[in-house]
Amino acid sequence: MTVIGGALCALVFGVVGLVAVAANGASNSSTALVLATSAVPTPALIPVLDEAGSLCPGISAPLLAAQIDAESGWNPSAVSPAGAEGIAQFLPATFTAYARNDDGTGYVSPFNPVDAVMAMGRYDCALLDDVSGLTGQTPTSLMLAAYNAGVGAVLEFKGIPPYPETEAYVGQVESLVPIYTASLSSSSSTSSFGQLVVAAATGELGLPYSWAGGNASGPTVGIAQGANTIGFDCSGLLLFAVAQASSGEIVLPHSSELQATMGMPVAPADIQPGDVIAFALGANQTDFDHIGIYIGNNEMIDAPDTGAFVRVDTLSSYWQGVPSVIRSFG
Repeated sequence: MTVIGGALCALVFGVVGLVAVAANGASNSSTALVLATSAVPTPALIPVLDEAGSLCPGISAPLLAAQIDAESGWNPSAVSPAGAEGIAQFLPATFTAYARNDDGTGYVSPFNPVDAVMAMGRYDCALLDDVSGLTGQTPTSLMLAAYNAGVGAVLEFKGIPPYPETEAYVGQVESLVPIYTASLSSSSSTSSFGQLVVAAATGELGLPYSWAGGNASGPTVGIAQGANTIGFDCSGLLLFAVAQASSGEIVLPHSSELQATMGMPVAPADIQPGDVIAFALGANQTDFDHIGIYIGNNEMIDAPDTGAFVRVDTLSSYWQGVPSVIRSFG
C-alpha cells in the first residue's frame, strides 16, 4: 500500500531525558546498540569492538562484529587468495594507512586482532565519508560494498557494484548485525520481522535529520529546512525500515500521524524490538507527531529533529504523561 499525505514528523525536542549527541555530530558511546557479548567468540575483543564501533556515526560494535564474521570467521590468522590478511582481511597497503599501535605492544600487524579491529573502524568511517554523496542505497550498504570491492568501484557504479561477491557480502553482513545486537539476540520472542526492522534502522545511525527525507530505498534530500540535507525524518526512517524488512511489500505513508493508525496495536507490556511507538508531543493529544522504532532495553531508534542525527534515545522521558500508541507491522 502507498499513501501520500498527512503531516511530516518535525517537532523540535527538548533536551531533557534524551541521549546526548556530541557537537561534531558523532554520537557518544551510550547511543550505540549494545553488543551481544555472548555471540562474540573472542571475549578479549569485546572492549575493542565497543571502542572501534564508537569512532564515528554510522558504525557500531555489532556492525563490526558482523563484518569480522563475514570476513574471516573470527580467524586472526586468515589469509585470502587475494592476499587479504588477518581477522579483518586487510590488504597490506590499506592496513598500513589505517593502523595504529592500539594495544601498545608495538606489534602493529593485520594479524594483531586489536590493531586490526581498530583499523577496521577507522577504515569504515573513511569509507562512509567517501560514499556520502551517493543516494539510492543506504550509507551502510555502500560502505560495506566499498570495503569488499573498493571505493572506486562503488563510485564508478554510483552504488553497490554488480559483482556477485560484493552483493552477497553486503547482504551477509547486514543479516548478521541482529545476531550481534544484544537487544535482539537476548529476546527469543522477537520476531524475525522485528529484527529486520531494527537492523535496517541500525544501519542508518548517524545519518542527519532531514525534514521530509527518506523513502523506501533509503535517505533522500528533504524539503524546507531539509532541502540541502540527505537523510531521514522520523516517519521517513520508519517508512524505510519497514519497507526493507518486508522486501518492499509494505510501503507506509510518509506521515507519523497516519503510521500511528496502521499495523496491529500492541499493549505496552507486550512490546518487542521492531515495534514502533508514536507520540503526541504537542497540544493536540491525538496528533502523533513523532515516531520511533523500539529496540529493547527502554530504548528506540529515531530521527529527532533538525540538527540532530538518527540515533538511539531513551524512552523514560516519553512515558511520563505523553500520549503514545504502539504498533507492529510484522
